Amino acid sequence: MRYILLRKLEPMSRTGYNNLMKELTQLETVELPEVLKNVAEARELGDLKENGAYIYGRERQGHIVGRIGELKGKLNRAEIVDCTKVECDKARFGTVVTLLDLDTQKKIIYQLLGPDDADFDTGSISIYSPIGNAILGCSVGDKISVELPRGVRNLQVTDIARSLVD
Repeated sequence: MRYILLRKLEPMSRTGYNNLMKELTQLETVELPEVLKNVAEARELGDLKENGAYIYGRERQGHIVGRIGELKGKLNRAEIVDCTKVECDKARFGTVVTLLDLDTQKKIIYQLLGPDDADFDTGSISIYSPIGNAILGCSVGDKISVELPRGVRNLQVTDIARSLVD
C-alpha cells in the first residue's frame, strides 16, 4: 500500500517567489561554496576541537544548509498568484484593501499577501495575521472587530483594488 502525502499550496506573489529564488541562488552559488572552502582551509590547520575557524565554519554551514532546505520547501509549496489580475469583489490574497478605523477615523491601506511576502513597512500584511485573517473574504462596506494584543480594533472595508505590482 502506498501513501501519498498531499501538501497544501501556499499563495505567493511573483515578487515574493522571485525574492526567495534570489536568496536561494545566493546561498547555493556564493555563500555555501565560500563556507565550504573556509571549513576545508580551517581543517588543514589541525586540532579541530580547539579550532575556532573550523567550529564557526561548520556552524555557519549548518545554518546555510538549513535555510536552503527551508527555501526549497517554501518554493515547492508556492502557488504563484498574479496580484494584478485578482478579482476584487472580496478581500483575497493579492488585493489592496482600504480600511477605515472606526475608532480614530483614520484610513489604513494594506495589501494582503503571504507570510513570506508581507512587509508592514511597505503596507503589506500576511493573510494569517490577525487583521489580514479578519478582512479575508470581506466585501466593501463590511465592518469587523479584530482582537489584537493592544486591544480591539473596529474597522470597515471601504475599498478593494488590484495591486499595481505583481
